Amino acid sequence: MMIELLFAGALLTASQQVPASAPPPVPTMEQQPVQLEDVVVSGRSLDSLIRDFVGEVAEPNRNRGLARWEDSVCVGVANLNGEIAQFLSDRISTVALDLGLRAGAPGCTPNILVIATADAGDLARQLTEERRRAFRMGGSGMDRGGAALRDFVEADRPVRWWQMSFPVDSETGDIAVRIPGRCANDCTSAADIAPQIAINAASRLTTQIVDNLTRAIVIVDVDQVSGITALQLADYVAMVSLAQIDPEADTSGYASILNVFEAPEVSDSLTDWDLAYLDGLYDAERNRAGVRAGRSEIIGSIRRSHEALRERNAGEEAAPE
Repeated sequence: MMIELLFAGALLTASQQVPASAPPPVPTMEQQPVQLEDVVVSGRSLDSLIRDFVGEVAEPNRNRGLARWEDSVCVGVANLNGEIAQFLSDRISTVALDLGLRAGAPGCTPNILVIATADAGDLARQLTEERRRAFRMGGSGMDRGGAALRDFVEADRPVRWWQMSFPVDSETGDIAVRIPGRCANDCTSAADIAPQIAINAASRLTTQIVDNLTRAIVIVDVDQVSGITALQLADYVAMVSLAQIDPEADTSGYASILNVFEAPEVSDSLTDWDLAYLDGLYDAERNRAGVRAGRSEIIGSIRRSHEALRERNAGEEAAPE
């Protein structure tokens, strides 16, 4: 299905690329966003800042926990020249490797597809009309819903993204929801249609059902990304494809790569906020029942990731030259 999307989205020539330009002037100190290492800012604790950051950026599917890639990713890039396309693919794959994922070998079938275009809205509309089932498979908890898909098509953004995920049995890896059109055996009984999950330990506090990302498509408007570097673009795409990020999140108060289009001078790459968020997401066990409890687990994991980052940075500063 992703290969079909790749060919459907091939609208630009291979010679187009993302240019870099000089950043605008650095804002005044009063406007500087909060760095993760700031323990107290205006009377707010770090724990409070982390909780607010997660609450702002995290956008799971309806009534589901935060999803992540479980095993491996294969990054495909279309409609950029070979050198820049390879850089974007390599950089996103490197971020994934740092999170403990495997990166697909050359020639793998992309499950993260990045398409550059001069008309992102038209491409998004074309893809969703021609390949509707690639965006909404119809299973419970697999996507963010019809309103979000309309926003994906209609909202004018430099980068837009759409992800699919499956609730799965963490013990077996089996899909834990019914997928329309799929069944087992001869499809004559309820057991053939609905998935069968063996619960190892019944509990209201824990669960063995987790959410795994299975597909992501990212559309880049080449005209609107002309003011940032290839590294900034690659890290932005890595952030929004490796985690479920709210496209309407207001992260202006934080030093994050998610601000790159409004304030490209804030960061040249993923910041400590971004790295701690991704590390926390991929380190969490995700075994707490309930969306709120699961998010609290992610917050605690991000806090531990922050401590590890702070210790690492302190060690680098103390190391002799």
